[in-house]
Amino acid sequence: MGRKSLKEDRQKEIIEAFYRVAQQEGVENTSFAKIAKELDITPSLLVHYFHTKEELLLGLIDFIVDRYQHIYRLEARENISALEHLLFIIDNIFSRKWNELIDDGVFYSCFAFVFRDTHIRSRFKEMTLLLRQWLADAIQACADEQVVEVEDVRQTADLIFVISDGAYYFLSMIDDPVEYEERLATYHRQALRLLNLQGIET
Repeated sequence: MGRKSLKEDRQKEIIEAFYRVAQQEGVENTSFAKIAKELDITPSLLVHYFHTKEELLLGLIDFIVDRYQHIYRLEARENISALEHLLFIIDNIFSRKWNELIDDGVFYSCFAFVFRDTHIRSRFKEMTLLLRQWLADAIQACADEQVVEVEDVRQTADLIFVISDGAYYFLSMIDDPVEYEERLATYHRQALRLLNLQGIET
């Protein structure tokens, strides 16, 4: 058990180094040698934990999922209602916090591999379905308490992410901070409308 834990810790350290180098160099230009240099280890030791760049990319996608979980966590708050939890998630999805969890350049570079690698496409699909499921669970909890009424919970969660995915793709090209915030607020309101929560708009 101890050896497995040590290996997992080392793999996590390597993936975090991969992410840091990719932020500076780009995913396509990040090599085993550059990651090894970042960690001050030999490339041969790196290959002991990840045999191919595809394995590194799959690990990076898992790293992205782990970062995105912060959007769904309510730290140090007890007796939170289902509605408060849902609003917390929606507020985070449509905020700079969501967009700044992962570097856009790294994310979209990883995403480009879905068109060339079936394993990476499968892992990305798992990630997007997982995010939608977490949101659907939060919506369902509100529906169970009859504080949110939607026709189809899964479809609503999916549509909210369709808005979010399209929003951040477009917002990544907006340099004016005022325009950025105005557009983000509009997308946030549309998500609340899908949940029939217009009266709670902020």
